[in-house]
Amino acid sequence: MTLPAEFHDIAKRVNNWGRWGADDEIGTLNLITEEVVRCAAAEVRSGRRIPLAVPLKEDGVQVGMIPGRINPLHTMVQINQELFGPGTVACSDDAVSMGLQAGTHWDALTHVSHSGRIYNGRPASTITAHGRAEFSGIDKATPVVSRGVLLDVARAKGLDRLPVDHAVTPADLAEAEEFGRVTVRAGDIVLVRTGQIQAYLAGDKHGYGFPSPGLSVRTPEWFHARDVAAVANDTLTFEIFPPEIDHLWLPVHALHLVEMGMLQGQNWDLEELSTACAEEERYAFLLSAMPEPFVGGTGTPVAPVALL
Repeated sequence: MTLPAEFHDIAKRVNNWGRWGADDEIGTLNLITEEVVRCAAAEVRSGRRIPLAVPLKEDGVQVGMIPGRINPLHTMVQINQELFGPGTVACSDDAVSMGLQAGTHWDALTHVSHSGRIYNGRPASTITAHGRAEFSGIDKATPVVSRGVLLDVARAKGLDRLPVDHAVTPADLAEAEEFGRVTVRAGDIVLVRTGQIQAYLAGDKHGYGFPSPGLSVRTPEWFHARDVAAVANDTLTFEIFPPEIDHLWLPVHALHLVEMGMLQGQNWDLEELSTACAEEERYAFLLSAMPEPFVGGTGTPVAPVALL
């Protein structure tokens, strides 16, 4: 099915192809400058450290909806083995097989394509089984450390959790910005809290994934206008699911990753951060969310930390 004209109209308005040159592979991470990082460091006041990742385990967030995206399979490959003979120091080792987007993760710019293209107009055919992502693989990402801003959409509305059919709009983002008395600025990493991950934390994996609140197709223009460097939230699908426009699946993914060249994160646990920000009455902080440099990867696990 051809993508509708409405999608292409938005795509034209948020497109960043060529903005940082024809050879660019990192998109909006270019907006995280040294000055942005210096200003971000000034947000650390109390020294409070908030982890934002869900545990990596075999009974993780994946339920089989996406073929091959398996929860971590953790295997012990040696246990207390005296490698250099009896009485020597013994070692234990383990190995993991998992989908790179299985838990808390970043989607690389190559995670989705549309109309045969990936970010900066390169052919989607540059992603191959053996070569992986030739361009804009997650290993190309520069250090993802910047000012983080929590837009607590649920708390701003006086809710613990948004209704499952709620599409987060630009008006919702602006409301959360005002609620937190914070202004999103160029180079920020924005975290959008819906409260949906509460379902997973309570043991309802299927209810966590579907149906789910999430970002509206109207929000990429809001992020583009503010020169946001990356966006993550606390849902499995990131965007409203099922989609708000019939048969238009994953349009926000396509607009963020392909058109804007902006990293997008899912399955971030923002519950403790929501409480901490409310207690300290501030919604900006230093955020470290370094990708694991899987060469040619279309995504990566991440263990983000917010430093207040």
